[in-house]
Amino acid sequence: MPVLVGVGQVTDQWDGTTGAAGAPSPKSLCVSASEIALNDAGISASEIDTIAVVRIFEDSVPGDRHPHGHNTNLPGTIARDIGAKPERAIYAAVGGQSPQQLANEMAARIHEGEIECALVTGSEANKASKAARKHQVEINWADSDELPVEDRGMGALLLNRNEIKHGIIAPAYFYALFENAMAARAGQTRTERRHAMSALFAKFAAVAAEHPHAQFDTSSFDADFLATPSKANYPFADPFLKWHIAQDAVNQSGALVMMSEHKADALGIPTEKRIYLLGGGEASDDYISERPKMDGSWAMKVAIDRALSQAGKTANEIGAFDLYSCFPCAVFSSMAELGIDHETETRPLTVTGGLPFFGGPGNNYSMHGLVSMTEWLRAHPGEAGLVLANGGWMTKEAVGVWSSDRPDTFSPVEPYAKPSETVPIASDVSAGTIETYTVTYGRDGPMSGIIFARTPDGERFIAVAAPEALPRLLEEESPVGLAVTAETENERNTFRFT
Repeated sequence: MPVLVGVGQVTDQWDGTTGAAGAPSPKSLCVSASEIALNDAGISASEIDTIAVVRIFEDSVPGDRHPHGHNTNLPGTIARDIGAKPERAIYAAVGGQSPQQLANEMAARIHEGEIECALVTGSEANKASKAARKHQVEINWADSDELPVEDRGMGALLLNRNEIKHGIIAPAYFYALFENAMAARAGQTRTERRHAMSALFAKFAAVAAEHPHAQFDTSSFDADFLATPSKANYPFADPFLKWHIAQDAVNQSGALVMMSEHKADALGIPTEKRIYLLGGGEASDDYISERPKMDGSWAMKVAIDRALSQAGKTANEIGAFDLYSCFPCAVFSSMAELGIDHETETRPLTVTGGLPFFGGPGNNYSMHGLVSMTEWLRAHPGEAGLVLANGGWMTKEAVGVWSSDRPDTFSPVEPYAKPSETVPIASDVSAGTIETYTVTYGRDGPMSGIIFARTPDGERFIAVAAPEALPRLLEEESPVGLAVTAETENERNTFRFT
């Protein structure tokens, strides 16, 4: 029986104004969080036989993105610095699903007798990186180790040529397309949607304001602030303002210690420290432009349903949630699948405050969700908590249901599922109706308009706004459903309103 016995997390506010002294690195943050987790479990690093590390930002993008030097073996150098000598090491693939997915995997390996004690950790030091460049401070992250590592690489591509050709290259652009499709389904104008997003996220900001490890001070972030464009809260991709978006300028790390119940008994770990994985679910989806629905997430539904079913729980039996909150639509989508109405729900929807307010440390945010959920469950024995971790553009989902109550049996999470249905992409584009849209912004204001549209035959095409179409796309309160014409040049479609 696998059990989670130790957790730790750290947040560092180093901002470069004091020079290089004390500057954190991804490795140093992981070391600190791991030592806290080991101390929480009351064990030595020598007990660890497996280390699994979430992939950092610098290793999650193409090319050489190591401005402060390359740590060529992050798992090995973390293990070395905490005094561990693991038999195996894993460096995860890209995606915010990684913390929960790795926890699911370690639980399965423990259950199957492959391993006995695993350390799962991850971090980001983007705040330090940005501050060092801003203040011209030299920091050095270069390091290496000889520990053999299973490096899982970049993983599957998250966007296709068609999306890239039309400028859909930033996470906010993908999620804005979801957000506006969901608004249309709900019958909301863009103004109404912005107020709904802000009302939801004001609750998240309030949780972050009370969390000791939040990177940002969000104590003054009410719904009016979040809904109002300002110098501190500028437009990014319609309908999002800055503080509707995950903030990656963080120095944060989290860590988990998992082991077999037999080993926990042998080491004398108290029962009040133990948290069990009751059930898990994982699923992945296709490229966003090929998905039949833009107003929800098939993968999210599958992962949630599987986790609850395996745990033998309904959503009503969950005491607290940590729902991935990179953008409001991710939360709205998961709430829809769980049957939750945020306006009336009294249970916690986040135990950290979420990615815009607690902090959005790249692929590793949900490690903090797991750490904070463990702390919540220890304080609420007998309750169950659900953590939803999301990667890509609601592309890769991993869910875990956790509790201090020991289950009678444990079942490993089923392998990823993928949908069998995709939407046909139009090869001959001339006219259609808008399915969803966004307007992207730069420092000088609106940059471009992007739409997904359907032809009369139900095929989809992507198009960017002709110069004369952009003002109307900005002015319309409800552009979804409007008719457009389109023309193609060099595989790039341009639309105009009819």
